[in-house]
Amino acid sequence: MLFQDTEIAALEALLFVAKEPLSMTKIAEILEIPADHVPEFLQALKDRYEDPASGLVLIELEQGFRLGTKPELAGYIEVLYKHPSQILSNAALEVLSIIAYKQPITRGEIDFIRGVQSDRALATLVERGLVKDLGRKDGPGRPILYGTTEDFLIHFGLKSIQDLPPLEHTAEEEEEA
Repeated sequence: MLFQDTEIAALEALLFVAKEPLSMTKIAEILEIPADHVPEFLQALKDRYEDPASGLVLIELEQGFRLGTKPELAGYIEVLYKHPSQILSNAALEVLSIIAYKQPITRGEIDFIRGVQSDRALATLVERGLVKDLGRKDGPGRPILYGTTEDFLIHFGLKSIQDLPPLEHTAEEEEEA
């Protein structure tokens, strides 16, 4: 059990310092353990962090695992960084929703869906790291394609983009279908 405790502590340290999520394969490789032991160690950490005395949480993403802070403690972290949480405007939330469900998508396509320009809302989302440039679309002007980021997934508690709730269809859309 002592050896296992050492490996779990090592796993915790790896997740703490990793800049990117770590896959189970990478964890097994670094710790030099069989890959089938990794889920057990991850579960041990998850159980440890469920204790109300812990300020951490194990986050599972499509690319792997990472450590994060419990959402209910965000106020303390904001004080540390002196960047109070700023609520997104309705326009920014609307643009973010469109990007999340339609990605990759251009600003022009977003503007067409909304019926108004989205420059400012899109700039805010990029600045906050919720949206990123995915490249350029082939076509006239080669417009930038936008998509959501890993920070978007973390912020909204999603493992992957496939975890988004399904869109509700309006009665008009159902009649057209």
